[in-house]
Amino acid sequence: MPLPKLILLLLLLGFALWFTITWVLALRRSGQFCVPSPYQFVVGFITDFLDTLGVGSFATTTALLRAGKSVDDSKLPGTLNVGHTLPTILQALIFIEFVKIDMWTLWLLIIASIVGAYAGASFVTRLPKRMIQIGMGTALLIAVTLVIARLMKWTPEGGTELGLSGTFLAIGFIGNFIFGALMTIGVGAYAPIMIMVNLLGMNQDTAFPLMMGSCGFLMPVASYRFIKSQMYDTRAAIGLTILGLPGVMVAAFIVKKLSSEALHWLVVAVVIYTALSMIYAASKPAESVVKAE
Repeated sequence: MPLPKLILLLLLLGFALWFTITWVLALRRSGQFCVPSPYQFVVGFITDFLDTLGVGSFATTTALLRAGKSVDDSKLPGTLNVGHTLPTILQALIFIEFVKIDMWTLWLLIIASIVGAYAGASFVTRLPKRMIQIGMGTALLIAVTLVIARLMKWTPEGGTELGLSGTFLAIGFIGNFIFGALMTIGVGAYAPIMIMVNLLGMNQDTAFPLMMGSCGFLMPVASYRFIKSQMYDTRAAIGLTILGLPGVMVAAFIVKKLSSEALHWLVVAVVIYTALSMIYAASKPAESVVKAE
């Protein structure tokens, strides 16, 4: 195995260990370790199963958690990041090992996403609930527009390159910085990275190690800020993690491929509904609080 790939995989395992220890210790200190509901377990399996097949997990998780009314909107960004961190690291280990990509390109774009995630998380954790609803709703609409563009084949199909250099590498670096920051507000990076990869002339299969690798490193960094500020739903995040891991394994090694165009259109419809419902919720006047004398 080439040394740059080996180092990257070992770092991913290190990040996974650090994140797990940090999260468990935080749960013990706060006394918030609790058993998720069956619904939250099922959401974890379904969303990480679909994520491994390329559908994405953030939009689908947002829709399902809001439909089940199991997470407050203000805690959705943190819940998505914390709950999907370990399943995403598992995806990253699998795709970096089995999909060919230039290691120099992968390293630089991963670094860009980590920096973007750290900057984004420190900003999102200070936002009021209404701003999070508006931000997530708007960003989901942007993300679903990109998905529709892919489904309608309005974007290039990609090329044959396995890496980037020069101006294209700089564009990729800036793009992944932005996508890393957007991840912290609850917007998945799969569709934007796939489109960026295609536009820059790379083989579209390289989007998988790029997306999973970027998220595998940036999500522990972003999640640390959410865990520290307790801006996430503990039960839902644990449910996403515990059954998300087997969901990844089933998709990667048993199902492997799925004719998912119809599924993508279903996700588009669900995400549009979710985005509009979040913006509508943000437009409603805040409930007045009457203090007892």
